[in-house]
Amino acid sequence: MRFMIMHKNDANTEAGNPPSMEIVTKMGAFVGGHAEAGRLVDGAGLGASKTRTRLVFRNGQCTTKRGPYGGEHELPAAVLLLKVQTREEAIGWAERYGKILGDGELEVGKVNEPWDIGLMPPPENPPLQMLLIEKADRATEAGGRSPAQKSALSRLKTEMTKAGALVRTLQLQPSSKGKRLQFTNNDLRVIDGPFVESKELIGGFAVMELSDMDEAIALCRPYAEILGGTLEIDVRLVDLSEGEA
Repeated sequence: MRFMIMHKNDANTEAGNPPSMEIVTKMGAFVGGHAEAGRLVDGAGLGASKTRTRLVFRNGQCTTKRGPYGGEHELPAAVLLLKVQTREEAIGWAERYGKILGDGELEVGKVNEPWDIGLMPPPENPPLQMLLIEKADRATEAGGRSPAQKSALSRLKTEMTKAGALVRTLQLQPSSKGKRLQFTNNDLRVIDGPFVESKELIGGFAVMELSDMDEAIALCRPYAEILGGTLEIDVRLVDLSEGEA
């Protein structure tokens, strides 16, 4: 089974501060161990909300809001990793994506690179990696998009791939099949899905190949401890029925 484990933003990240070298080292060892064992499929961290753009679609119109901003509707249905030259290019793709869905919300945020967390000097004119987050709605929480929407999204993703903009897509199963983990000083409270809309911005994610939900929850304990022991984590099943880009 494939799981997306998403931790929420904290005050330090939102302030734009890079993680401490202790956290970077511990998380590197944690992630490296799971990668060597073949359990880690993918992962990325996101910066503060000031590096993000929220797109809201209503009645055929798109309204964009640049960060910083607080969390509002932060329950994802899918994420797309984009590689672009400018933020405006990513927003352009997101606007086309959102118009297919109709009323709804997307977010575009910059993915943290090694130079963003102090591991190396930045290269000259690197491409931007941006995460496009499709927010959940009644359709996705009920099981998926309409056939017409799926067909239109498939055509757009093909165009994005040919343009070199789409790196990969991860579709999530409804939150009714997930768990929300609330850690307070490393004490855990588990909330069964379906979830109400989270108000906490996504801070990063890891995609893991695991045997079951129990293993996913157990894995989150040391993950949360590395990140300070007080945070919220959503554990969601990845939907493999439609394939991944």
